[in-house]
Amino acid sequence: MAENMNLTLKVWRQKNRDSKGEIKEYKATGISEHMSFLEMLDVVNEDLAHKGEEPIAFDHDCREGICGSCNLMINGVAHGGNKATTTCQLHMRSFKDGDTIFIEPWKAKAFPVIKDLMVDRSGFDRIIQAGGFVSVNTGGAPDANALPISKEDADNAMDAATCIGCGACVASCKNASAMLFVSAKVSHLAYLPQGQVERKKRVQQMIKAMDEEGFGNCTNQYECQAVCPKEISVENITRMNRDYILA
Repeated sequence: MAENMNLTLKVWRQKNRDSKGEIKEYKATGISEHMSFLEMLDVVNEDLAHKGEEPIAFDHDCREGICGSCNLMINGVAHGGNKATTTCQLHMRSFKDGDTIFIEPWKAKAFPVIKDLMVDRSGFDRIIQAGGFVSVNTGGAPDANALPISKEDADNAMDAATCIGCGACVASCKNASAMLFVSAKVSHLAYLPQGQVERKKRVQQMIKAMDEEGFGNCTNQYECQAVCPKEISVENITRMNRDYILA
């Protein structure tokens, strides 16, 4: 039988990026331990709507740990602190009856608040547009085994490509650095033959775009790797820095 909990939520409320935000308190009652964190927020919002109050705005889409939209700081930790877990995969059984939970948006200059818990992460899109693609004419789709790629390189490319661009790395870094995100997007193409033609140009343009967006510098404290829901390795940052120097 599911155990129900009563919780106190301390939620960041902000009308828009130009207004001053503040923490407001809400009660979440009768919350099942089997609910996801976002389902708990849905219940709270339904209650607010019934009272004629404005619901809490938060980002979500797939709710399957794939899209990276559910970007929340929970008790000061990105996505709540469970290993390899997005906010939508965080379940209420991780909390106890009577707990007080602080819920805030990503706080970084390059991620301005849109409303409440929603932030503008379009800076990531512009970094990808600067070079996170292959534009050479590859012709028709070749057979899967037509190009010799070692299993190690294929595995490393796939590991880097699992980045969902949620922004937890930025939110957790004291400098709001996007180095883990950018290095993952650089690395997954750098491992493959198709990515070699534009390799030098890619890393230069993407790092330039990252700097122009206002992201900070990396100080190698690895908070980014610790909170990444896809466990992207900081080894990608080393690879990106090497490619940038060679370029």
